[in-house]
Amino acid sequence: MTVHQTAAAIVSDLPQMLPLEAWRLAYGWSRPQCVAGIVQLYAAAGLAEPGLNTAMLCKWEHGDSDPGPEYGPMLCRFYGATPSQLGIRNLTPPTCRVASPAAAAAIVTVTAGGDTSEGEDPMRRRTLIAAAGLSVPLHLLDRLDDALALSPSPARPSGVGDVKIRLAMARRAYDAGELAVVVGGLPDLLSSAQDAAERAGTPASLALLAACYDVATEALNKIGRRPASRITADRSTACSVRSGSPVAMAASARALGIVLRHEGRPEIAERVTLQAAGRLETAGLRTPGEASMYVRMLCTCAYNAAQAEERDRALELIGEAERVSRAARREDRVSPQVTLYRVGVHWALGDAGTALHVGRDLRAEQFPTPERRGRLHTDMARAWWMWGKPEQAAHALLAAHAEAPSEVRDRPAIRRIADALAARHPRVSGVTELAAALART
Repeated sequence: MTVHQTAAAIVSDLPQMLPLEAWRLAYGWSRPQCVAGIVQLYAAAGLAEPGLNTAMLCKWEHGDSDPGPEYGPMLCRFYGATPSQLGIRNLTPPTCRVASPAAAAAIVTVTAGGDTSEGEDPMRRRTLIAAAGLSVPLHLLDRLDDALALSPSPARPSGVGDVKIRLAMARRAYDAGELAVVVGGLPDLLSSAQDAAERAGTPASLALLAACYDVATEALNKIGRRPASRITADRSTACSVRSGSPVAMAASARALGIVLRHEGRPEIAERVTLQAAGRLETAGLRTPGEASMYVRMLCTCAYNAAQAEERDRALELIGEAERVSRAARREDRVSPQVTLYRVGVHWALGDAGTALHVGRDLRAEQFPTPERRGRLHTDMARAWWMWGKPEQAAHALLAAHAEAPSEVRDRPAIRRIADALAARHPRVSGVTELAAALART
C-alpha cells in the first residue's frame, strides 16, 4: 500500500480528519519530526530557516489556519504530494510536486520511540497506521497480547497431529517472510497446542508446545515486540524442561538467548545458550537433527559472545561450529548458514572488513527460504554500512527487500539503516529506489 493510499484510507475511516494530518500519520511521523524535516528541506534549498513550529503545523492540520503560499510549496515537496492531496488551497501543482514519496523519506529518519511531544498520542498514530494495512497490523498484535494474558479456548478439541500441521504452516509463513500471517495465526496455534498438550500429557506434546512458543518468540523478536517475545520465550523454556527433551530445551534456550541479547544482556544470553548446548552434547548427538541443533547453538553462542565483546571466545565458538558442521556434512565445506553466522560474529566484533571478506562467496541460492536469503543480504548490508559504504549497503538492502520485504521493513535495526541512508545519502545510487520500495510495502 502506498503512502497516498494509506492517507486516503485514514481519511475514509475518520472523515473528520483533514488530509494534511492523514499524510503525516501515513508516514508514521510525529509533528516535531516533520518540522525538523521541513527545516532540513529549506536548508538544502539554500533558503533561510523558516519560523515554523509544531503549534503552526497543528493549526494547519486542524484547519484553524492555512499554510498559504509561504509554507504550502515546501509541505508539498516534503510529503511528495499535490496541494489537492494535502487539502492546501490556492497553490498550483507544478510548484509543489516532487517525483515520489521517496523524496520525503529521504528527509526524515523515523526511529523507534521518537519524539511524541506536543500532546500527540502515539497509540492513536499506531492504530491509524495499522488500520491502513502497514506492516503487522496492530489489531493482530493486540489480539496476540490478549491471548498471552488469557489463552482463548480452541475452536475444537485439538490433537497433536493437527498442531504439527499448523506449526509447519506457521514455519513456512515465517520462512517466507510473511510475519503478519505468522502473528495472526499465533493465538489459535498456541491455544490449540496448549489444549493438545493438556489432553495428551506426553513429553512429545510438551516439546511440541515449546516449539510453537519458539516460532512465536522468533517472529515477535524480529519485529521488535520485546516484552511479548520474553513471555513466549519463558513459556517455551518451561514446557521444554517438562518435556525432558534435550533438543527442545536447546531450541528454547536459543530463542531465549536471542531475546536476552536484544534486551542488552549478551553475557547472560551466552551462559543460557552454552548451558543448553552442553546438555545437548552430553546427551549425545545421535541424529542429524541433534547435530544440526548443536551447530545452531554453537553459532548462537558465538554471536552472543561477540555481542558481549568476548572476541577470543566468539572466534573459538564459531570455529567449533564450523568443525562440527564439516563433520556432520562429511565433507570439508562448511554449511553456508554457519558461514553467514561468522559474518555476523565479525560484524558484532566491529570488524566490517573481515565480515565482508568472509561473506564474499555467499550466494542467495545457497539458502533455502526467502527469510534466510533476506538475512544474507541484511547481514552484508550491516557490514557495508559499518564500513562506510552507503551505496553497497543500499543495494544489499534492496536485494533483501526483493527476497523478503519484512526483513527490511519490520526489523527495527535494519529499518534504521534504511532510514539513515535516506536521510544522509539521498543521492547515492539505490537509496531512492530503497525508500520507494519501503513506501510501497
